[in-house]
Amino acid sequence: MRTLLRLPAFLIAISVHECSHGYAAYKMGDPTAKYSGRLSLNPLAHFDLIGGLCLLFFSFGWAKPVPVNPYNFKDRKKGTIIVSLAGPFSNFVVAVISAFLCAFTLKYVGYSCLAPLSELNGVEFLFPIFQYCMLLNIGLMIFNLIPIPPLDGSKVLMEFLPYKAREVMYQLERYSMLVLILLIYTGALDGILMFLQEGVFEIIMLLLKPFF
Repeated sequence: MRTLLRLPAFLIAISVHECSHGYAAYKMGDPTAKYSGRLSLNPLAHFDLIGGLCLLFFSFGWAKPVPVNPYNFKDRKKGTIIVSLAGPFSNFVVAVISAFLCAFTLKYVGYSCLAPLSELNGVEFLFPIFQYCMLLNIGLMIFNLIPIPPLDGSKVLMEFLPYKAREVMYQLERYSMLVLILLIYTGALDGILMFLQEGVFEIIMLLLKPFF
């Protein structure tokens, strides 16, 4: 049941994230994503089979990266930074919308939405879907800003590093996925990620406070 609730949230998150990368690249002068059919919110355009299976079995997945050619950007440095940040920012926007829908559902459907999944009926199922969509998008935003290749945060960091440091990063990139997997599965990042997630959640609550 939980997996079925996670699936729509996952598909929304990856579609918005990758489409935002592609659209930002297009606006900065690179049509690669457009010609590849990736300027779309259709989940099928971005779905990765292995990433989807990982969602089912490990509660975390990923999408096919949108192809981007930074040499087409009008301003390569500015374009790289904007395109890299577009994905995480889009996840923040979706998280805010999802939080609003959570609060709206709770207010107008009632606290019965907070019951265990097995006891929910009809529109009450909307609350856990919106809730997971909010939490997933907050998590994806923060995770993608980690400055380890190939995550978005590393591409932003690269643009501010001196040439020699950038070369070292390029050399280490081949080991980056292994490092990232080790950090995730050893829980080494859990503390800082949880702290950041709570901070982002508080910001979202402040943004929504005038509405409820």
